[in-house]
Amino acid sequence: MEIILAKPRGFCAGVVRAIKTVERALELYDVPIYVLHEIVHNPHVVEDLKKKGARFVEALDEIPIGAVIIFSAHGVSTAVVKEAEKRHLKIIDATCPLVTRVHLQAQRYSRSGFEVIIIGHPGHPEVEGTRGRVEGPVYVISKSSEVKTLWVKNPDRLAYVTQTTLSLDDTREVIDALEKSFPTIQGPDLSDICYATQSRQMAVRQLSKDMDLLLVVGARNSSNSNRLREVSEQSGIRSYLIESEDDIDSKWFSEDTRVGITAGTSAPEAMVQKVLDRLRTFGVNTIMEMEGEPEGIQFRLPDSL
Repeated sequence: MEIILAKPRGFCAGVVRAIKTVERALELYDVPIYVLHEIVHNPHVVEDLKKKGARFVEALDEIPIGAVIIFSAHGVSTAVVKEAEKRHLKIIDATCPLVTRVHLQAQRYSRSGFEVIIIGHPGHPEVEGTRGRVEGPVYVISKSSEVKTLWVKNPDRLAYVTQTTLSLDDTREVIDALEKSFPTIQGPDLSDICYATQSRQMAVRQLSKDMDLLLVVGARNSSNSNRLREVSEQSGIRSYLIESEDDIDSKWFSEDTRVGITAGTSAPEAMVQKVLDRLRTFGVNTIMEMEGEPEGIQFRLPDSL
């Protein structure tokens, strides 16, 4: 059995920043430090930070007045920020800078009199945060087929932004459908899809030429991890999303299976190494890594730290 590791894979700059934000806050302030929602979508990361003193909550009313609150990498709505301020919470914002860019872009469109369409998955924390940053009309669609049933007030004053963790191909289809139905619509093409999402999807496409099966290491609720699995399946490759080595089924493999491995942007490299250890027990004799340039992008910590 042969293993080919995707490159790049795993943590992106926004995830590294979010985790370091929590760790730095734990150094500066007395525990507990509160985090609104999962700091990133990965249970292993969350459990590790819990052990260090972070408490994860789903609502601000679970947090004592005046405590430290960290907003996750996915971002939050304006209403959440105002509620936190009303409760006199010390706010540390770990929103990924690329998500913040989408917030600002959507706000500019809205303030210029455009109705805003968010291309993304309804209910996803990032989408809900972006929606809650816009004061005017906002619509959320995830599929090109939804464009036909989209009703807007002024078809000539429309703009769109995109969730950062989408599939490039699916997003392109939605944009094409929007431009066909609303020729004057404005938007950023695919530039809102974050660099890490794009590079990992392109690596999977390249990897699909040389493998029989793909394992994506990532959380089941991780959007970008699910998109990696979908990209592989669209290339005709069997693909499985696994949260840990315990999810691996030996029946997936034969002696000559060529296995590709990648990881979502919130999956630690340590989890990939545990997966490799498990695969070695199945008879792996070759482990290679794709050629590729290392990612050098870094984001500084929030100014409050």
